[in-house]
Amino acid sequence: MRKIIVGVMGPGDNATAADLKNARELGQLIAHQGWVLLTGGRNVGVMDAASAGAKAANGLTIGILPDDDAISTAVDIAIITDMGNARNNINVLSSNVVIACGMGAGTASEIALALKGNKKVILLNQDAVESQRFFKSLSPNNVYAVDSPDAAIAIAREIIGDGST
Repeated sequence: MRKIIVGVMGPGDNATAADLKNARELGQLIAHQGWVLLTGGRNVGVMDAASAGAKAANGLTIGILPDDDAISTAVDIAIITDMGNARNNINVLSSNVVIACGMGAGTASEIALALKGNKKVILLNQDAVESQRFFKSLSPNNVYAVDSPDAAIAIAREIIGDGST
């Protein structure tokens, strides 16, 4: 049976302290579920924090990278695409569910690509009322808004169910 892959997407250099805390906790919780964590793989922001959290909990981490620079030391499997931001489509389509932790331009593009690919997206960002409203208007049945990593994992468990998504 194929392993469950949960994508955690979020800002790199512009991640807030709350984004980093939530991402690290998400990584740990994903590992505790026995799921594989997939991020953008770089050594900054949400990508690095989520990967570090998963590694701290003995989880498996995958990074889908734009190039071979700045790879997080917490990434087990680094997939170098040489595709720049086009890798965002690989990130979301390879994930059973996508959790957006924080918001930035790259994250917004990943959410849009996930929704276009009919993927379920969980938005974890306490200060993003407008972005939540916007993304829910695009795909009301595929967007969930939460305010904590625990709530994100609970929704992910409902979405993933028996693993057939």
